[in-house]
Amino acid sequence: MDQRDRPFRSMLYIPGAKERALEKAAGLATDAIIFDLEDAVAPETKAEARNTLAAALRETDYGPRARIVRINALDTDWGADDVAALAGLGLEGVLLPKVNDARDVEVLAAAMPDAPLWAMMETPLGVLNADEVAAHPRLAGFVMGTNDLAKELGSSGRAALATALQTCLLAARAHGRVAVDGVYNAFRDAEGLRAECREGRDLGFDGKTLIHPDQLAVANEVFAPDAAAVEVARRRIAAFEAAQAAGEGVAVVDGAIVENLHVETARRTLARAEMIEKLKGDA
Repeated sequence: MDQRDRPFRSMLYIPGAKERALEKAAGLATDAIIFDLEDAVAPETKAEARNTLAAALRETDYGPRARIVRINALDTDWGADDVAALAGLGLEGVLLPKVNDARDVEVLAAAMPDAPLWAMMETPLGVLNADEVAAHPRLAGFVMGTNDLAKELGSSGRAALATALQTCLLAARAHGRVAVDGVYNAFRDAEGLRAECREGRDLGFDGKTLIHPDQLAVANEVFAPDAAAVEVARRRIAAFEAAQAAGEGVAVVDGAIVENLHVETARRTLARAEMIEKLKGDA
């Protein structure tokens, strides 16, 4: 399945070293799992975590959930071994941390020819080079690393990241890539998460990366078209098609003009709703 043909409302980080978490992930209502071999694994357990994760990926049926592995950077002691261990597993993605430019993606592309590639956008240089990174032919999508980016910028608060978020989103959309928003750290604050998910959705992100299963329901709800949005989309399409049949170029729905661009958006809304329903049926 093409990456743009599947939902990424929720992408849950799972530590690659924790066997129980790897097992439970197969039953969670997440659109994608980011199996983490980088930040979630201590240096002294990197090799063990790599082996544990590779075994889980071979032996566990994760159903329709996209399986994406965040490896260690290729200039570390562990990156090359991560790539070797993941070869041939049929993953939906390999996520490269701290991408600074397209050359970083190209190095991974040469080392791993059999999986879609994703880029963590979490450095100032990476953000400034977002367009060339997104243009790489092997790239499937961006994952925003908002914690690392805030650290690098010496900033605090979501507003300080607005330019970086929008720059990466523009680059992703210019090249037809998926773009997923960064994590919300206060995992017990459901209303705060909901507000940030709504903000990310309204900016245009496809979904949210998450650090705890309790965050899944909110992200899945916010980033999915609700019943009202689906109904409006259907009425706009029907009205526009009727207008065209009558030789007219625009329609009116609920007192607002409906043109071809609105119909394209409506069709994307319906397609997204159908993808989500199919994912539920396959889970």
